[in-house]
Amino acid sequence: MYQYDKYDQQMVDTRVAEFRDQVERRLAGELTEDQFKPLRLMNGLYLQLHAYMLRVAIPYGTLNSKQMRMLGHIARKYDRDYGHFTTRQNIQYNWIKLEDAPDILADLASVEMHAIQTSGNCIRNISSDQYAGAAADEIADPRPWAEILRQWSSFHPEFSYLPRKFKIAVIASDEDRAAMRLHDIGIQLVHKDGELGAKFFVGGGMGRTPMIGPEIRDFVPADELISYAEACLRVYNRYGRRDNKYKARIKILVHELGKEEYTRQVEEEFAHMRTLGLNPPVEELARISEYFVDPPFDPDARDDLDLSDPDFNLWVDQNTVEHKQSGYAIAVISLKPQGGIPGDASSAQIDLMADLAEQYSFDELRVTHSQNIVLPHVKKSDLYALWQKLDEAGLAPANLDLITDSIACPGLDYCSLANARSIPLAQKISERFADLGRQRELGELKLKISGCINACGHHHAGHIGILGVDRKGTENYQLLLGGSAAEDTSLAKITGPGFSEDGVIDAIETVTNVYLEERQEDERFIDTYRRVGMERFKEAIYG
Repeated sequence: MYQYDKYDQQMVDTRVAEFRDQVERRLAGELTEDQFKPLRLMNGLYLQLHAYMLRVAIPYGTLNSKQMRMLGHIARKYDRDYGHFTTRQNIQYNWIKLEDAPDILADLASVEMHAIQTSGNCIRNISSDQYAGAAADEIADPRPWAEILRQWSSFHPEFSYLPRKFKIAVIASDEDRAAMRLHDIGIQLVHKDGELGAKFFVGGGMGRTPMIGPEIRDFVPADELISYAEACLRVYNRYGRRDNKYKARIKILVHELGKEEYTRQVEEEFAHMRTLGLNPPVEELARISEYFVDPPFDPDARDDLDLSDPDFNLWVDQNTVEHKQSGYAIAVISLKPQGGIPGDASSAQIDLMADLAEQYSFDELRVTHSQNIVLPHVKKSDLYALWQKLDEAGLAPANLDLITDSIACPGLDYCSLANARSIPLAQKISERFADLGRQRELGELKLKISGCINACGHHHAGHIGILGVDRKGTENYQLLLGGSAAEDTSLAKITGPGFSEDGVIDAIETVTNVYLEERQEDERFIDTYRRVGMERFKEAIYG
């Protein structure tokens, strides 16, 4: 994985010193909250319902055991002994004291981490496929490109004050594991006539007005990827709405201009960019790519496994993914125990995952978009020992991609923007569907919960989505069906009138029963829904 050079380190160290001075002036009353707010947001510090929340960047979801242990240390020393892994491959701490924030940033800087650009109208954390560098189906490791984008976008003077926040994802396989088309810019590495390049999708996003990003170019040569991304952003920065935050995202601009006119302007800007020589030197890409070479795999590692332990057999079947290297597997650690809070991990669990990465996965971990943790390079002969240690720590639910592997935002328990609670609902759903046999009978079923229209829980992209709203002072939950964040991207539709907390759980049960009645052979829930249509489900839900 990438390691800071002296410029990276100086950048984060200088930012820590700058923010320490700003915090001291705020605590001394020399800065008002209105003056301080934009400064703290530049450092990922939000003021939520009960306390400050700090969001820490984990670029493209990759980190090592030393960094993971630091996240556990911060949870233990500065928070309430846990961290919350998010759908943006970041981690959040919900109980931060303002006076501690500079020390936390200094601790992060000591292990090459920061909270820069995790908030504000700027380019946010670059996200990618959590299986990058390990997946059997990728054409290249997308992380060198994600790293170049990170370096290009950090403190970019032209894009520090965009009309609205901006999110970029990079993948390198036909299977989309990063919700690429629901980003402001989605980049898919592809080959064309033997040359590596990228498709560009622009104008996706969720929130108040969800949209799927259209493809605006089918091939950009790899060495011009940065210039094309900059051209996309320049057009947005020039014409994006700054008078109305609800219409400020690039998806609105692409929609209102139309794909063709937006693309025309990007191509015109790109032609100009080509004359400026702003692409990173080929030598720089080569330098960065060296950090992402394969670890020293054992060429003699065996593929056979003893699956006589039925619980281990279930975990292997559900929570491991095919690796590009024979004798290895990608192991997913579920942070969705029965009755647990999706994405939460205690400091002890964080420390254990760091130890396991060091012992079994070449010192590497990944944070996933579904709020889980990945050990990307595990020798198959080590899987049983790994599973035993995970099981002892409550980290071995065999529920990857099942209904209890739900996504949930912090909701009204923490967030000042939320209208309803997400966490208790996710916990109740995991209890209702706790039987693993039943979960596996339902098969792949992506359930996603948001506590408000901002859609941090990605409810629009759920096979089953839930949106919490306020109905005259009462929490109410709208049920949505038919969304997908994968390569078959689609937006979920509201079934009808909302429900109480218990009522929406009953409705979900009804929906799953209809699915089992209507399913043909091994059809997934999303496929059955698309075949039979919404009305069959509405009829069962509402009578």
